[in-house]
Amino acid sequence: MSVEKILADWKKKQYKPVYWLEGEEDYYIDKIMQAAEHELLSEAEAGFNLTIFYGREANWADVVNACMKYPMFSDKQVVLIKEAQQMKDLDKLEHYISHPLSSTILVVGHKEKKVDGRSKLAKLLKDKTELVQTKKMYENQLPAWAEKLVQSKGYSIQQKACLLLVDHIGNDLSRIENEIDKLLINLGTRTTITEDDIEKFIGVSKEFNVFELQDAIAKKDLAKAIRIVQYFESNPKAGPIQMILPALYNYFSKVFMIFGVHSSDDKMIASTIGTSPFFVKDYIQCSQRYGYDGIERILLLLHQYNLRSIGINDAGSSDTGLLKELLVKIM
Repeated sequence: MSVEKILADWKKKQYKPVYWLEGEEDYYIDKIMQAAEHELLSEAEAGFNLTIFYGREANWADVVNACMKYPMFSDKQVVLIKEAQQMKDLDKLEHYISHPLSSTILVVGHKEKKVDGRSKLAKLLKDKTELVQTKKMYENQLPAWAEKLVQSKGYSIQQKACLLLVDHIGNDLSRIENEIDKLLINLGTRTTITEDDIEKFIGVSKEFNVFELQDAIAKKDLAKAIRIVQYFESNPKAGPIQMILPALYNYFSKVFMIFGVHSSDDKMIASTIGTSPFFVKDYIQCSQRYGYDGIERILLLLHQYNLRSIGINDAGSSDTGLLKELLVKIM
């Protein structure tokens, strides 16, 4: 079952006895746990009917005893197990999960990993619980996810601004949402987040960033590319080489994929290479400027300079020196 479906059911007062949340993406687990803690019971009901356990300190017998109690002054009680992956004897909950009390809502947050799929518990979870399994989102999915999140809050975000935001933050959904909330507070009466907002409130330069660098390389604008690298030299946190090289490799890998797409339809190309149709023309123009052999050579250079950046076949060149040398060889 999806996170959205569970939250929608709860708003309709539709509950199941056991919810098991597991996997690598904490954001969705935290989202459901927070709703279970603060929204399933009124403040008055929670005083008698909300019990919270933390995995490292929880004893399975205490958890079962709490689940088997009947609610007071309410038709239901809520029992939460947070950080359940740290709980000893977790498998001893099997009997309760097989025969849960209908007036108890048990919500288990099992972060970082899934229960061993070969175990009896794993099979039981599939059959007897509302099971949510989460995994880390791929980087190419982040812009669309962030844009959808902004829209769900009644606002919009420019595509370039969205890319700047997720590139700056990375694969941390909770932090992306926090930064979006901060941006929305500062919008005033406006309803669209712009590049200027990202620069002003998040601290990411709209002129000197990895997207502008890859755009300069794609257009063979060496002077602009060198200016951006010099900015990174003066502001190391804005563009560390460990972030720049993978980003460029990802970009030119997508450009390289265009040579294998036998279609001129922007949506088809975008779907195949994993980008927004909004940027497809830029990728196509880059592929035309450099050609098949040129893009292949760029990918090999990026691999070579990535090795040099960690000290392999390099006598200690500076990050800025490596980047400038790379740009000249590319263009």
